[in-house]
Amino acid sequence: MVKIAAVGDNVVDCYVSRGLMYPGGNCLNVSVFARRFGAASAYIGAIGADPAGRLIATALNEEGVDTSRLRVVEGQTAYCVIGHHGADRLFLTSDLGVSVFEPSREDLVFLRGFDAVHVGQSSGLDRFVPAIAAAAPLSYDFSVRRDAAHREAIGPLCFLSSVSGGDIPPDQAESIADHLLTLGSQWVLVTRGGEGAMLARAGAGFRVAAFPADAVDTLGAGDAFTARVLFGLKHGEPPQTALEAASIAAARTCEYFGAVGHGAPLDVAADLRHMTIRGS
Repeated sequence: MVKIAAVGDNVVDCYVSRGLMYPGGNCLNVSVFARRFGAASAYIGAIGADPAGRLIATALNEEGVDTSRLRVVEGQTAYCVIGHHGADRLFLTSDLGVSVFEPSREDLVFLRGFDAVHVGQSSGLDRFVPAIAAAAPLSYDFSVRRDAAHREAIGPLCFLSSVSGGDIPPDQAESIADHLLTLGSQWVLVTRGGEGAMLARAGAGFRVAAFPADAVDTLGAGDAFTARVLFGLKHGEPPQTALEAASIAAARTCEYFGAVGHGAPLDVAADLRHMTIRGS
């Protein structure tokens, strides 16, 4: 069985208009999606000893994600307030809470047993990426960060580099992919929203159209795409097969609220720092 770990950010996504909060965050989402796609997965991160943190831990356990390296610490679990323009999610405000942490030596030893480890640029772990990549093949989500110096620091370490490119012209997306491949990334995935996606390796490129969806919420679609491509590549699938399966997975994610579901009632006081889950 393919084994995939994710190290980094988590959050509760707060849909104030719906009165619900959902577990989320790039790395947490990838760990859940990888498990759903058939991998044995693990999540390494930090949550607070609060209702939001308990929601995250419960969701991960219900999904079958290994949480043996999940930290529960003093402080507030990270949150993000989500709005929508149609089905497109909007990030309104956020607080990182206790989600920024430092991987331990034990974490790095733990990662040696995995076929891949995923890190997102939003996790604040860039200074630890060389050590993480030395433990297991690295999947790194550059998201919308596009400065060349950052690519030059991270790109050479990557098995899979992922880029969100829905807001840039196709030629710029291809240029970024070419740069990452030149730097040494083995694979580069560029997702482009409704324009589909491209997956490339040295000397070969693959493309897929966006799969139709009855979209209500795009949050998590890119993470599902990345997780499915990573799983497929590590599972030995033909690249085009993995890419097409990822397009379907991303579309399905758009058809429900929250990146991975598991919504819980949200009480919001004057300040979101005082969020509680009713009944907890």
